[in-house]
Formats: sequence, C-alpha cells, structure tokens
Amino acid sequence: MGPRERAPWYLAPLLSLLLACRASGHPLPDSSPMLLFGGQVRLRHLYTDVGQEAEAHVELGSDGTVRAAARRSPNSLLELKAVKPGVVRILAVHSSRFLCMRPNGELYGAIHYDPSACNFRERLLGDGYNVYESEVHGRTLRLPPKAALGPPGPSRFLPLPGDQLPGPEPPWARGPEPPDVGSADPLSMVGGSQGRSPSFSS
Repeated sequence: MGPRERAPWYLAPLLSLLLACRASGHPLPDSSPMLLFGGQVRLRHLYTDVGQEAEAHVELGSDGTVRAAARRSPNSLLELKAVKPGVVRILAVHSSRFLCMRPNGELYGAIHYDPSACNFRERLLGDGYNVYESEVHGRTLRLPPKAALGPPGPSRFLPLPGDQLPGPEPPWARGPEPPDVGSADPLSMVGGSQGRSPSFSS
C-alpha cells in the first residue's frame, strides 16, 4: 500500500467519535405523544357554587362583560382549547369573545385573541373542580363580585359538558340511517350513498 493510500492514524478514532455523537440522539422539543392532543377542543359551561347562594356559570356577553349567570345560557357555552400543555384559551361560542384578564385581575371579553391576556393554566383539583390561572399575570380566574365593593367571587369551576346552540341542524350532522338488515345490500354499497359530505353541499 503506497503512502497516498494509507489513511492517517488519527482518522479512525475521530470517525468513531463522530459516529458516537450522532448515535446518541437528543429528544426533539415537544416530542411527547401526549402533545398530539394539544389542539383538543371542549365545549363546557364553567359552573361554580362556592361562595354563592345559588349556582353560577361564567357568562360572556356580546358587549365584553363577564358575569355570573344563575342558569346555563347560550352566552355561558364556552370553547376551551389547549394552546400548549396545561394551558387553554377560552372562547364564548355565542358572542365570539375570548375570556381575558387584565393585570389587576379584572376579566373581560375580547374580540381578538391575545396570548398575553387570554391564556390560562388549567389545574385539576382532587374534587373534580378546576382552577384557572392567568399564564402571564399569575392571578386566579374569579367571578366578578355581586356588588361593586363585594368580596371576590369563587375561583373553583366545574367544567360541565356543553351542547351546541339550538338551531336548524345541517343535513350532514344527522347520523346515518340504520342498515336494512333484510336487504340484499344492507350497507348501501351498491346504490348511492345515503350520507353526503358537507364539502359537497351548496
């Protein structure tokens, strides 16, 4: 073997070191499989009975006011969406306003989503209630007091499953017809499909 064909003695250890560094993989940021559910959306009514004579629900009016409502209403139906692990943003479905908090803890409904004001850490308590804390301001979400100088409202909320607003149901929202078990084609595979995708509806 000539001098041009002989590899320098230090290349073998260097190559081994490079391969070892490449083989020791580092985890990717946000690579947890649980983060696949980061965009999870829940329809809920935030209910509380702590410190109130009667039950109360968080309600966002179309004018941006946040108040305690004794009964469920279209304005108390909220969409909770995870924006990052343990952090949600809360949108009132009917008024299309985001629940936000000012630095002094005052709540308001905003038309535009601002992560610095509208992100809340969601913490589950042992009794099934949740506590929501402003991610930026560190203040706990509380219902406004009943009187101007009254004590602050409760801070524990039970997210009750919510339903969509009443109204005409689109044709694709209805479930498919049950199969005709007495037919030669119970799954309607030969004839036309009974259902229709909303993408093709006018």
